[in-house]
Amino acid sequence: MSGQRKFFVIGNWKMNVDKARIDNIVKFMSAASLDPNTEAVVGCPSCYLSYARQRLPDEIAVAAQNCYKVAHGNFSGEISPAMILDSGCEWVILGHPERRTIFKESDQLIAEKVAHAQQTGIKIIACLCETSEDREEGRTDDVLFGQMKSLAASISDWSRVVIAFEALWASNTGVLATAAQVQEALAKLRHWLRANVSDKVANSTRILYAGSVSSSNCRELAQLEDLDGFLWGARPSDPTSSTSSTPDDPTCPASLRTSTDPTADAPDAGGSALFLPAGFCTDIYGRM
Repeated sequence: MSGQRKFFVIGNWKMNVDKARIDNIVKFMSAASLDPNTEAVVGCPSCYLSYARQRLPDEIAVAAQNCYKVAHGNFSGEISPAMILDSGCEWVILGHPERRTIFKESDQLIAEKVAHAQQTGIKIIACLCETSEDREEGRTDDVLFGQMKSLAASISDWSRVVIAFEALWASNTGVLATAAQVQEALAKLRHWLRANVSDKVANSTRILYAGSVSSSNCRELAQLEDLDGFLWGARPSDPTSSTSSTPDDPTCPASLRTSTDPTADAPDAGGSALFLPAGFCTDIYGRM
């Protein structure tokens, strides 16, 4: 975590909300005390972009979860960056691991989406991922650097891009990546930026971790030198667990504290709350 890069947390709702759920989340998040040193964003399904934007506090941004590579045309089911901006939202997630693995989006297609999104001025959360096969076969570096190379060729304004890395082998598998493993991956990505783009971009670009992050490990991970935040995906909460420190706990870094009770359940959450290092506490992913 670097003082020159503003900490960034995005909670990706995926395909797990409806208006009633959004209303409950908005009510809880609106009552939370957000850390002004952390940028908070939610990833919203396209059909609810305007609905979420109109109800969330201004300090919480809204991101679409995907977009297409052109402004308009006969592309049923797609949305364009211009449509996202017209909905009042300023971010889009591109290259999410689920788009890469389930929908088989190629590096080339993702790069084309990024290039068009850059032209519109929308801000981008560009995702990279490592699968269990990549790790087992020793090709992690080749895969990640290949994804980075493809993205970098499409990016002209790095100030409007956040990179998110996900270790798929540690996502909802019961296996947690260690802090050392996370730092190693993020450091390699930052080194790649330094060697292939510029020192300025390497020093200023925020890199997020999107593996299995929980209330039990987010504090440790948030202290890593090359980690600048988290992309949190939908996950069922564990009703037997709760955060162990209070907002005034001296072992809890100041940037991770919140004035909201970290052991309190969010409305309709169905489980214990997750302590987000965005300066607020909420279980926006539980039982959705």
